[in-house]
Amino acid sequence: MFCDFDLLLTPDAWPALTALAGLHGDRQVHLLVLEAGGLAFPALSLSVGATPDDYWAEVGFGPGREPLESITVAARTVALTGPSGRWGCWGERDPEVAVVRGFPDEGARHDWRTRYGPCADAAGVLAEWLPQVFRDRTVPDSYVAELTANYSAAQRT
Repeated sequence: MFCDFDLLLTPDAWPALTALAGLHGDRQVHLLVLEAGGLAFPALSLSVGATPDDYWAEVGFGPGREPLESITVAARTVALTGPSGRWGCWGERDPEVAVVRGFPDEGARHDWRTRYGPCADAAGVLAEWLPQVFRDRTVPDSYVAELTANYSAAQRT
């Protein structure tokens, strides 16, 4: 399931993340910033009982409550999961994508997508999102190559 990276690090994402954690009985959501343009962030672990405002307090502000040094602004690549390791979200600022996986079944996936979208499967991204992003232009080869290298079906485990 593909979502917009920019949404991932906002308070609006927190209910979707906790719902996904709940599908697997996880009581925590872990966030790790893998790349942040030279800044370093500690790994975060928040209880699923935390509020969207609690999540925002962690990701939306840096040291001294400085928004420009926050995870939301600085993070280039992030990973989120729970203690079970049965679900996860990988987000990359370039190419502006967050990939969510680990739904226990198709029904859970559909319900989550309906409640917390907009999200799309790979076919939806190709059919609906890319034409809107690139309009009358050809999708750049570098963009296609990056998506293919990182998210093609051949890479699934």
